[in-house]
Amino acid sequence: MDREIFEELLTAREYKAVRSILNVMNAVDIASLLSELEDKELVLAFRLIPKDKAADVFANMDSALQTNLVEMFTERELKVILDELFMDDTVDLLEDLPANLVTRILETVDREKRNQINVLLNYPDDSAGSIMTTEYVDLRKSTTVAQAMTHIKRVGIHKETIYTCYILEHRRLVGIVTAKDLMTMDDDTTMEEIMETDIKSVTTHTDQEEVVRLFRKYDLLALPVVDADNLMVGIVTFDDAMDVMVDEATEDISKMAAVNPSEKSYFETSVFQHVKNRILWLLFLMLSSTVTGILISKYEKAFEVMPLLVSFIPMLMDTGGNCGSQSSALIIRGIALDEIRFKDIFRAMFKEFRVSILVGIILACVNGVRIMLMYHNLVLALIVGCSLAVTIVIAKLLGCVLPLFAQKAKLDPALMSAPIISTIVDACSIFVYFTIATAMLPQL
Repeated sequence: MDREIFEELLTAREYKAVRSILNVMNAVDIASLLSELEDKELVLAFRLIPKDKAADVFANMDSALQTNLVEMFTERELKVILDELFMDDTVDLLEDLPANLVTRILETVDREKRNQINVLLNYPDDSAGSIMTTEYVDLRKSTTVAQAMTHIKRVGIHKETIYTCYILEHRRLVGIVTAKDLMTMDDDTTMEEIMETDIKSVTTHTDQEEVVRLFRKYDLLALPVVDADNLMVGIVTFDDAMDVMVDEATEDISKMAAVNPSEKSYFETSVFQHVKNRILWLLFLMLSSTVTGILISKYEKAFEVMPLLVSFIPMLMDTGGNCGSQSSALIIRGIALDEIRFKDIFRAMFKEFRVSILVGIILACVNGVRIMLMYHNLVLALIVGCSLAVTIVIAKLLGCVLPLFAQKAKLDPALMSAPIISTIVDACSIFVYFTIATAMLPQL
């Protein structure tokens, strides 16, 4: 839908046409369209959304837009939205709202929902409990298929998902059945006869990254969450797992670029906050490069004997940094996908060593030919070629082991990415380069 046409219809008070447009649009697309409107038009357009779709649209808006709407809602409008929102979406909303609006929302909802919200808000950040919803379909072992279908028709509209139902016995999870099972079995079949007992579940304090890993490994639509006493308290749905994937990927990308992660979007983040997120890493990396400067100044005599040595320093440092970054990126990805663990460190090192030998030989030979063609200096070609090969081996081994050691030390492996690797490799490449040059040039 074109925003300008939509705004013209609102301005002309063609509310019937606007309502018809909103009625056929997807909730996600409506949220995207409304995000481009001014505050006055925003609240007017939102009030024209069909009631059965309004909560979905609200849930798909970013936090800034939700805050604006909550501030402009009447008490009645706010209550209607909150009654339709699923529990996990309500909690997500409260986590991003200012304190005064949180208080207003908690005063609007009923006591039972308020207690559920407070429980979810008290779970640790990045835990399964913090992203789960308490709205799921539960059945008993003695329930028949016919009874289960009747129950789902009655309560399903208020549940986050009905594709998986959970069989509970004194609140303990004993089995699961899928919608497919219920629709293909005879009406008098009991849940005990068809339920699956090999259940994948997590506790409320399980890290959300582990939750995502289970979704990816077992192709789940929902994952049950139990408490310390093994009593079922909620489920994590696929859409919430996808949100976690996006958040974790964003965080890793930020760290790999030496930027402190931010939950806000690029344009929502202020200039000052952008500076704050970047400056500490930039200062650290700048000061770390002092080591490289000290090493270069130590070999000033080598420059006097063969000034051409200086011109190859950038190439050595860049190539070493690139090689280290390649290895670290692959190892970090392997760790994230649970393909590589710390116990695999020697296997990974051996593989990277073989890769580095082949890559080093190819790059050294190509560079040697280039030097011979340009400078006709065999000694220089050998110095640069040997230095390049050794630097590549060191860089790839560092790129391999540093993320694994970071994981072992309970740090985010993404920290050991391009900027850190490049800074360390720069110093190593300079040391290797002038050590080899000193050994091959007798006059040094």
